[in-house]
Amino acid sequence: MDVRIIHFYPDLMSLYGSRANVLALKRYLQHLDCDVTVESVTPGGGVDISRGDFFYMGAGTERGARAAMADLVRFGEPLKAAALDCAAMLFAGTAMDLLGKTVRETDGSSYEGLGLASFTTTHGKQRIVGDVYGHTDLYPEAVVGFMNKCGTVSGVETPLLTELSLGFGNEKERGPEGFHWKNVFASQLTGPLLVKNPKLLETVAAAIYARRGKPLPVDRPVDRWAEKAYAVTQEQLRLRSQHK
Repeated sequence: MDVRIIHFYPDLMSLYGSRANVLALKRYLQHLDCDVTVESVTPGGGVDISRGDFFYMGAGTERGARAAMADLVRFGEPLKAAALDCAAMLFAGTAMDLLGKTVRETDGSSYEGLGLASFTTTHGKQRIVGDVYGHTDLYPEAVVGFMNKCGTVSGVETPLLTELSLGFGNEKERGPEGFHWKNVFASQLTGPLLVKNPKLLETVAAAIYARRGKPLPVDRPVDRWAEKAYAVTQEQLRLRSQHK
């Protein structure tokens, strides 16, 4: 199966090892005998995204996210159409802000997001930094990660993580986090989220296959190192969450 990955602004939006999410997904799909092509979108660059199977944007600075949005607006309608058609997408870190209706800056200014969802992000002067341990309705295993953001997100009706035992959610401590709709996955957790969470990686791959009307092959790749790293992280964060 041919799979086309569209990676938005890999230089501008690449903090905390975000690029590893694309590398991990590409390797996973290649182990399933997929022919994977990754196409990078750069500001002002010409790329036809209409045939994309997976769309990705990683974390950047707040200024970088605003610059990315200034260019991303030209892809607004094709991205909305792809989302409605159940294309798989992952927007991580500050990239999640851009899926919403509005982003409000600390200086009082604001700018419009894609409007794929109705939520609003409001930046503050104090950063919210720390580990996160939560759960999603997509599968039983816990989701682990790290957050470094300066804003709150209000108005999310369908969060990716329905509950947190440790960490700050969209609007409050231990509140729901992220956004999920159809095959659109978004979270303000930064870094290589798919590497840290092998089950989420499998879920994203399954979404790509499902859009083609196919189930994931029964014989799937297992990254033993990633699984061991997840097990250690999950156990340590679980223990910490019990003492909060």
